[in-house]
Amino acid sequence: MSQESAARSTAAELESPESGASGLRVVPAEPGPAGASALQEAGQPVAATGEPDAQKSPRRLLFVAWRDLANRRAGGSEVLVDRLAAGMIERGDQVSLLCGGPSAQRSYNVVRSGGTYSQFVRAPMTYWRHLRDSDLVVEVCNGMPFLTPLWSGRPQICLVNHVHTDLWRMMFPRPVAVGGIFAESRVMPWAHRDNLFLTVSNSTADALREVGVADGRIRQICNGVVQPDPLTPRSAEPLFLALGRLTEYKRIDLLLKLWGRVRQVVGGKLVIAGDGPERARLEAMGVPDVVFTGRVPEEEKHRLLCSAWMLLHPALIEGWGIVITEAAIRGTPAIGFDVPGLHDSVVNGQTGLLVKNEGQFASAWASLALDRERASAMGAVARERAERLHWSAAVEGFARVADEALARAEHEGRRPVSRRRVSPPPQAHRRRP
Repeated sequence: MSQESAARSTAAELESPESGASGLRVVPAEPGPAGASALQEAGQPVAATGEPDAQKSPRRLLFVAWRDLANRRAGGSEVLVDRLAAGMIERGDQVSLLCGGPSAQRSYNVVRSGGTYSQFVRAPMTYWRHLRDSDLVVEVCNGMPFLTPLWSGRPQICLVNHVHTDLWRMMFPRPVAVGGIFAESRVMPWAHRDNLFLTVSNSTADALREVGVADGRIRQICNGVVQPDPLTPRSAEPLFLALGRLTEYKRIDLLLKLWGRVRQVVGGKLVIAGDGPERARLEAMGVPDVVFTGRVPEEEKHRLLCSAWMLLHPALIEGWGIVITEAAIRGTPAIGFDVPGLHDSVVNGQTGLLVKNEGQFASAWASLALDRERASAMGAVARERAERLHWSAAVEGFARVADEALARAEHEGRRPVSRRRVSPPPQAHRRRP
């Protein structure tokens, strides 16, 4: 069997319900009973379907989030919100984003509510001054919750990429960590006790169950990935890539320590692409054959993901790890730890390798670098799997959950949804007066 045929055969196995390998329990992109039936067979609750969007009056949707995509600290959560917001605009709804920090002009309205921390106090006031007529509020909980049900009576969805329990302990002093964990694991589920929760991975769905969210209120959509430009050549020499924000929980320091061992076996170069508070400390480690590029433009990011022999992702936790999918769509396999989020985005042994400890990480890194045929086959399967992840499917899934949230609120006699037609969204983003 040819390498390409073997890759396609493995990919077909990922599709099989019996294999249990795909790990994708998502709201289907295809409307109608067939798509819903497939999802129900996977054990994931499905939002009720209704009439096509073209026949509905536009709704005013509000995302309440920590950051806009323009923020230098933006990550996968901000990418997801941007794609959902832009997608709902295309479907005919009016969308606003209420957030703190730097922002940029979008197809949807961006309203600033203060700085990194002051926004948690100012968001309710900004909402009541400018956005109180929203039909649906989507709170994006990234650790510290906004607790929007306490200051908005509108129908709500709580969007959670991942639960931050371990990150609170890693990044904050104990008193702050205890307060943050309590707010996220106790207060947030209580505040949204009547609302649907939305996430993008089985790992986060499990974490939500662990903090007391009933299974019947959890909905899941897929992350998407942008189809890349034509692929550029793979590097002839060993080239390994770590890509993302340089923060403590990404554990790039561990990667540099392991590189000191792996480079003696495989040679080549390790590229660290990204910026963040850990960069100076990481550069000061002075590990040979390591290149720090800083934050790279999309064109260079594309070139690096294509040329790398593999993506290395030693993070402690992820909601999904969108960079894994960005590498996969370019045929680049990934190595990471078997942690929440990554065991959703990586199919161990087929689209990449997941390991339990540092020694296994170094061993997997070296062995895959030395077995180019195996790495190529994994890359082919990874690409085939990634090609099934479309942002249009994520938007379709979100739209169904939004419909369900509005229908539930109306059925339960909560604040009625406005039925009036609204004007098109403004083209310029607004800043807090």
